[in-house]
Amino acid sequence: MKKTYTINKSDALIVTDIQIDFLPGGVLPIVDGDKVIPVLNKYIGKFTDVDAHVLASRDWHPKDHISFEVRGGPWPPHCVQNTNGAKFHPALELPEHTVVISKATNPDEESYSAFDDTELSSILRQLGVTRLFVGGLATDYCVVKTVLDAREMGFDTVLLLDASRGINVEPGDVERAIVDMVKGGAEIATVENFPETVDTLPVDELEPDVLEEKPSARVAMKKKARMRPRDSTKRIQSER
Repeated sequence: MKKTYTINKSDALIVTDIQIDFLPGGVLPIVDGDKVIPVLNKYIGKFTDVDAHVLASRDWHPKDHISFEVRGGPWPPHCVQNTNGAKFHPALELPEHTVVISKATNPDEESYSAFDDTELSSILRQLGVTRLFVGGLATDYCVVKTVLDAREMGFDTVLLLDASRGINVEPGDVERAIVDMVKGGAEIATVENFPETVDTLPVDELEPDVLEEKPSARVAMKKKARMRPRDSTKRIQSER
């Protein structure tokens, strides 16, 4: 029997590095990286529906960052502060209240984890968060580092497998990263592990004349009461 997760206000979703430079057309594109966006949007909707927390990490490199090839690093210049490539992809439906975590801001230090040299841990503690759900880019770099750091800090942590993609510089990198996360105590889930939730209006809150209607009409009214439309989420300003 598959495990199911019920999201509550002590949970947080961490959306990892859904930035233009990491997606098709960017300077460091991850294969199928754009395919995680609609999946992440589903998770974002689930979290916002119950007023749970949504955070988004981003690479926010100075132009002379140590990870760049010009300084002997492995990567081309990417996600440079205040450039278009550093923006969150416009299709990502981050809510207006999203907390943005900027990482790798020190030109002389590489930082893959969203916890590395940031205020993420203290922010989560202040919010009363005890469990994290993590998805995004890339599975074998920033996602795995974030998940492992979260576990070391005592957070229950769940990898959203269907909302993550990896680089696989070396064949098997993604698989090894997943194994490492599981060994570190993380759980793995997909959207199928999250049951659909609907708001049900108590019968005693319906109008008296509705309760007197014939049974078929009463059933239709109860069904309508369960179908609460979701407000469209506003996208956060990516320059935050």
